[in-house]
Amino acid sequence: MTATPGGGRLPDRDGLWGSDLLGLVWRRPYALLPLPPLFWAGNLVIGRAFAQELPPFGLTFWRWVVASAVLLPFVWRDLVAHRRTLLAYWPVIIGCAASGFAGYPVLNYLGLHTTPAATAAMLNSTLPLMVPLFAWAMTGETPRPRVAAGIALSFLGVGWIVGRGDPATLAALSIGGGEILVLLAVAGFALYSVLLRWRPKGVPPMAFLAATTLTACVLMAPFWIFEEVAGRSVPVAPWAVASLLFIGIFSSLLGNAFWNRCVAALGPALTGASFHLMAVYSSALAFLLLGEPVHGFHLIGIGLILLGFATAVLPARRATVEPC
Repeated sequence: MTATPGGGRLPDRDGLWGSDLLGLVWRRPYALLPLPPLFWAGNLVIGRAFAQELPPFGLTFWRWVVASAVLLPFVWRDLVAHRRTLLAYWPVIIGCAASGFAGYPVLNYLGLHTTPAATAAMLNSTLPLMVPLFAWAMTGETPRPRVAAGIALSFLGVGWIVGRGDPATLAALSIGGGEILVLLAVAGFALYSVLLRWRPKGVPPMAFLAATTLTACVLMAPFWIFEEVAGRSVPVAPWAVASLLFIGIFSSLLGNAFWNRCVAALGPALTGASFHLMAVYSSALAFLLLGEPVHGFHLIGIGLILLGFATAVLPARRATVEPC
């Protein structure tokens, strides 16, 4: 059961989470908000560490196979019970799978083959700007002034990190084919975040997520087969299996489940503002796991990011949070 702002009770429609600790956190979307960027930062660090060993199409295909395999036992009955509704919403499901689950990771992986890491980080951090833009174009929704100010402030922090504290470095960044692919990837995830508002309301969130992950598997299967035929396979080695399990369970399943919940409860613009936290997490994880140094400009940029995130999020606690 979920309490409404007026004191009434609503049935628990979140299926998988039940009434345990996960369920308690699930009903507090502000507690979930920092988690998807953390999981995706882990994916980014893995991508940096094994960029040459993990092929993009195979990695994308198998991450959703892992996510689907973990999720299906918990939501199979809901999928069967709501199959007609899900089939009726097939354009939304395919749109979400193609834009956010297939297009975003694949285009990012492909773009990073020719795009410098600093440029890719800058382009990925345009997501909080793209989400309100897509929301405005598709629904006419405009972000609250505090959210817009927080997005701008955190974006300034990301720019400070990418430019290594020197604005001239940013001015020297150029846009090429790889950069265009990364921009298209970010646009795809922004589109996915806005499409979530048309998710069927009567379907449990995790059942909808399972339908989307399965659709992503189907969409990616031909590309994975093509990659296999071309001689590029995901290695069968302990490090590869461990990486795939982390990406499949945390970056793919939990990251998107929590993101969907936050979009439904807090809106795409406010949720999108949390994406800048990836720069904070990525810097810390890269320092701890890859030995990448942390400089003064990192600390200044991280401070601006956190200040912007707080500006966007804290005033919104007064707003009503609707149960998902």
